[in-house]
Amino acid sequence: MRELREKLHRIIFEAETSSGRAFDVTLIILVVLSVAVVMMESVDSVRREYLFELTVLEWVFTILFTVEYLLRLFCVHRPLRYVFSFFGLVDFFSIVPTYLSLIFPGVQGLLIIRGLRLLRVFRVLKLQRYTHAGGILQAALHQSRHKITVFLGVVVTMVFIIGTIMYLVEGRENGFTSIPKSVYWAIVTMTTVGYGDIAPQTPLGQLISSLLMIAGYGIIAVPTGIVSVEMANVTRKKEFTRTCRHCTKEGHDYDAKFCNECGQVLD
Repeated sequence: MRELREKLHRIIFEAETSSGRAFDVTLIILVVLSVAVVMMESVDSVRREYLFELTVLEWVFTILFTVEYLLRLFCVHRPLRYVFSFFGLVDFFSIVPTYLSLIFPGVQGLLIIRGLRLLRVFRVLKLQRYTHAGGILQAALHQSRHKITVFLGVVVTMVFIIGTIMYLVEGRENGFTSIPKSVYWAIVTMTTVGYGDIAPQTPLGQLISSLLMIAGYGIIAVPTGIVSVEMANVTRKKEFTRTCRHCTKEGHDYDAKFCNECGQVLD
């Protein structure tokens, strides 16, 4: 049994072997097809004509993803830790709506079922697990989370200050009826979206908005630079898809003997 679990773990969680790559490619195809089925089902004309075929395909995908989910729980050393991990929750929410549709029969439950079945689009998040570039981006975002948090804090402070100033400068007569609405305007202006539902009318207000828009272009580039630097740092590290069976941490050095998250011996 132990040998079987280790073999399945290498196939399911690691992509350095031929069997692991084949498993990942197969799942990518299944995820793409299942998401396509969800999208087609939302088209009224297609659903009316091919409802039976779409239902059969949905159940086929659900059963296959259920088997995959159970195999992942079987392979890992701590199943509960995987269940409550990001990808564990994605796997769960990608299959549970179909089963819940069996519990809510009747006309009154149709709206609930429709809402639950929309959760199947979570399957598209499973694609990130099987792409090396997605892993690099995830690691870069994780490494830069503190810098981005500080950056967002500065941005939030700025929009509150600018929003308050614009509320005092423009006033209610020019559409800035409250500080929250003025803050909303500041966010829209700083991000250069510019819906146009609120616009400054006074020369001072127009000057402030012009400076805010110019600052917005510079501010937008900041998180891009932060993430780009971290992506370069992550790319330099030679990591592979080896996964710890104890804590499910992915991405370790090729010659690593211990997990860099929990310290357990890597199989």
